[in-house]
Amino acid sequence: MKRVIAAENLGRTFQRRVRAPGLWGALKALFNSRFEEIHAVRGLSFTVKAGEMLGLIGENGAGKSTTVKMLTGILVPTSGRVEVLGLEPAKNRSRLALHIGVVFGQRPQLLWDIPVRETFDLLRTMYAIPESVYRRTFGEALRRLDLEPLLRIPVRQLSLGQRMRCDLAASLLHAPAVAFLDEPTIGLDAIAKEEVREYIRQIQREFGTTVVLTTHDLKDITELCTRLVVLHHGELLFDGSLAGFEHKYAPDRRIIATLEERMTASRARVLSASIRRSGGILRSWEPYRLVIEYGEKGVATRVLRGLLRSASPSDFVMERADIETIVRRLYRKPATATRDRPVKG
Repeated sequence: MKRVIAAENLGRTFQRRVRAPGLWGALKALFNSRFEEIHAVRGLSFTVKAGEMLGLIGENGAGKSTTVKMLTGILVPTSGRVEVLGLEPAKNRSRLALHIGVVFGQRPQLLWDIPVRETFDLLRTMYAIPESVYRRTFGEALRRLDLEPLLRIPVRQLSLGQRMRCDLAASLLHAPAVAFLDEPTIGLDAIAKEEVREYIRQIQREFGTTVVLTTHDLKDITELCTRLVVLHHGELLFDGSLAGFEHKYAPDRRIIATLEERMTASRARVLSASIRRSGGILRSWEPYRLVIEYGEKGVATRVLRGLLRSASPSDFVMERADIETIVRRLYRKPATATRDRPVKG
């Protein structure tokens, strides 16, 4: 499959002025300025193939937006190299812009003082969008994103959620080869988010658009993306499938069993030993409730057979940590615990 994005040892460093607090500090800085270097991104390498749906996540300050800005040509890397569609973004920004779509959260690309429809007409002319393409992208946007009532309204009069829907439609109007979507569902309610996800899926299916999605709403990632890139302090922490991410950072699963009969302490000790032989751990127990953890494949079947024989469960639920829980745990770990070599999964 064709490679459309390639980043190799990509880095971006900013300089920030440092001064002492107060009036004296401000006056002193006028004559003796000091600067410190901020490494927003360092040593980042990854590739993206045509048609992939890639989720790019990380805590605030991890380097996500800086990475997207380098991929789109807004920022020039201070080290390494990057290509998008065979072009160096910063040097070929105008050429690249014809083939990509970009959404930057709360920074709309729509013209502020004119109705939404006029911006769409302008974009149609700028990108020389063929009638057959425009009919499909614009028609799908009207249907999925409920844009019809908004077309005659100046952009400045729209709410955040309305602007986001219009901005997403504008960024995908020309069926770009690559779409960079930074927080595309911000400000939307649950129903509107699902429609936005379906619109992105439809454009990707119909035109083979490669999608790079950056968001703090991790349901967007699980609903849309097949691959995950995790950044931590500007470095690559993980690159692989969602299943690989779960296996690496949350391998344990749980069985929560509700019992028909009261569990005594002596029975719990016997059951705990049986569960341990099956490969699981009785993590906690109450008179009518058990919590069992396991990690290896095949353990669940053996544990459940033992439960059905000896504990008379009336109901049980099998759980695994969702991606939001995994990421929250990962961010809470000390930096030394997470800053190992990037994991391929």
